[in-house]
Amino acid sequence: MRVLVTGGAGYIGSIVNEELLKAAHQVVVYDSLVKGHAGAVPGEIPLIKADLNNRAVLIEALLQYGIEAVIHMAADSLVGESMADPGRYYHNNLVAGIALLESMRECGVNRIVFSSTAAVYGEPSKQPVDEDDPVCPLNPYGETKLAFERALHWYCAAYGLSYVSLRYFNAAGASERFGEWHQPETHLIPLVLQAALGMRPFLHVYGDDYPTRDGTCVRDYIHVTDLARAHVLSLAALTSRFTGRIFNLGCGGAGYTVREVIEMAEGITGKAIPVEFVSRRPGDPAVLVASSEKIRRELGWRPERQDLFKIIGSAWEWLQAHPEGYAA
Repeated sequence: MRVLVTGGAGYIGSIVNEELLKAAHQVVVYDSLVKGHAGAVPGEIPLIKADLNNRAVLIEALLQYGIEAVIHMAADSLVGESMADPGRYYHNNLVAGIALLESMRECGVNRIVFSSTAAVYGEPSKQPVDEDDPVCPLNPYGETKLAFERALHWYCAAYGLSYVSLRYFNAAGASERFGEWHQPETHLIPLVLQAALGMRPFLHVYGDDYPTRDGTCVRDYIHVTDLARAHVLSLAALTSRFTGRIFNLGCGGAGYTVREVIEMAEGITGKAIPVEFVSRRPGDPAVLVASSEKIRRELGWRPERQDLFKIIGSAWEWLQAHPEGYAA
């Protein structure tokens, strides 16, 4: 299948591209490179540097490459930034997303896999979270992702769009070739490992007074390759009858606290990680752990690298090999 991957020069996108190529799909990446990296796109994949709101370029790409389906990953995704600048998030996550859907309609492309987020759940009333639980985002990031999910529902009803929405929990880890490199970095595991390498003087931990087993937030971590495989399975399943599906992507269980992640990283790296506790960030729930039973049942997806030790270990290997990220 000929697939356009929006945001395909980002962390998760780079590994989705790898999995698509393994499954013999033809891939085209569409990315503004505001946060993505050209070096994260294999040379055999065409890279179109443009914004989704540039519909002329987008439509040309869809037609030129005969695109049959889209994996939509282009988005702003920082909770704190969304609280400070919600307008940016509505523009980049929702308005640009609608521009994509309208361009797809114009070009006759009617299949899409959407990268959503666990942030749509807000502060869940129970753990683990399943797809039928109430959605009540605590921040504009989650709110804009949820708004686009709802747009997909109505585009399906009105225009016959086939879609799957994948609600990510915490993606982490690396493949041999590609890993996580954001500027600025906000995700816990790369921050922990950068502190271990001496790339930052200490690690900020946001809050130690949550109602959890050690006072720090609890999260569910999924290896990025397992997450990427779910996109390929979703793409293969999309038909006019298999549509409107929403799936959580996580590993479930009890999750891990921030302190537990730090302790495990110290064991893997053999280095003490300096920590400075600061106040909570607005919009952060105390606990967020997924039930992924639905995607297991409907698509046969199984995480193959569920062990957090392996997840952190793969990220550590990649960072040691790429201490300057994609700059080198």
